[in-house]
Amino acid sequence: MTVFLNQMGVACALGIGAEAVRAALWRSDGPAGGELTERYTPGECLHLGTAPLAADAAAALPADTPVAQRTRNNAMLLAALEPLRAAVDAAVARHGPARVAVVLGTSTSGIAEGERAVAARAASGTWPAGYVYGQQELGSPAHFLARLTGARGPAYVLSTACSSSAKAMAAAARLLACGAADAVLCGGVDTLCGFTIAGFRALESVSPQRCLPLSANRAGIHLGEGAALFLMTREAGPVRLAGWGESADAYHISAPEPGGQGARTAMAQALARAGIDARAVDYVNLHGTATPQNDAMELPAVAALLGSDVPVSSTKPLTGHALGAAGAIEAALLWLTLVDNPQGRLPPHWWDGVADPALPPQPLVAPGDALGRAPRYLMSNSFAFGGSNGVLLLDQG
Repeated sequence: MTVFLNQMGVACALGIGAEAVRAALWRSDGPAGGELTERYTPGECLHLGTAPLAADAAAALPADTPVAQRTRNNAMLLAALEPLRAAVDAAVARHGPARVAVVLGTSTSGIAEGERAVAARAASGTWPAGYVYGQQELGSPAHFLARLTGARGPAYVLSTACSSSAKAMAAAARLLACGAADAVLCGGVDTLCGFTIAGFRALESVSPQRCLPLSANRAGIHLGEGAALFLMTREAGPVRLAGWGESADAYHISAPEPGGQGARTAMAQALARAGIDARAVDYVNLHGTATPQNDAMELPAVAALLGSDVPVSSTKPLTGHALGAAGAIEAALLWLTLVDNPQGRLPPHWWDGVADPALPPQPLVAPGDALGRAPRYLMSNSFAFGGSNGVLLLDQG
């Protein structure tokens, strides 16, 4: 069955809204996105992919938003929803509320609000007014959007770390395929918080500067935040979700299986669902975290399955690693690459140019590089802790 991504909304370190993100993505004068800040690590500057959304954005949520849903995470979702809102309203009116579903990926939900509440309790001995534990529930983003839009179909969140929103989009396609919904509002959201940054620093996986995927000098990730949403239906639209693949390494709690077997399995599944040969893929958006183990696993897996001449890049130097939202944000970048892009300009790979001799010499997209024609099949990889792998394959609708 064929499903389409009819509408797209995005908010991330590159900007809020499709046009802002498109302009920042294809700047050629240097990488956009993010800032050096001590906001989450007092006394130490880190480069983070912060989105241009106010820290207190939750205060601007609609007045009738329940306290349990008043989070910056949900405010980020609202920013991504704005350009889709009319289309979602039309889908609810056309199909009926019970036929419109909401499926999202996240990993942080309202943890930032919980952090502030714990700090206030430590200082005063009491929980602050206006805080409820429900703000931290992982299901909150889906319930927020369902309530806001009037969608009454299945509404749930997948939380599989960095593959969450890629898997949410695959789950949305399955809802349409089995007839459980006629339209699905899908994607992902994550916002920065001290808890996440501290966790990755404990793993010694955080670079203090903008990350350098595939470089011999790579020193780990820089974290980011954002949201991307799509209205997925069976009705023809500008972009098609041609295929998807999912696999599980079950190798290690945080390290990928070094041989890349799980990654290759997920990519091969996406190709098989789309019914295309590996050589038909025009470009791969790598998971590309700039950790030594991910890059050493992923690039050989891509070369082995798709060939040594397919252009690749990691956009995480621009957006930061947005964890549960990463798959959806990177799908949004592919959506922009497929729509109104007749020369096939590709998302660039910003790095220091110091190649790792241990990695295969795959073509990396330089700023300004283009196919010279409209792109067709574009792939996006999302690989997570625990060996949870999700791959999306998009093409023009």
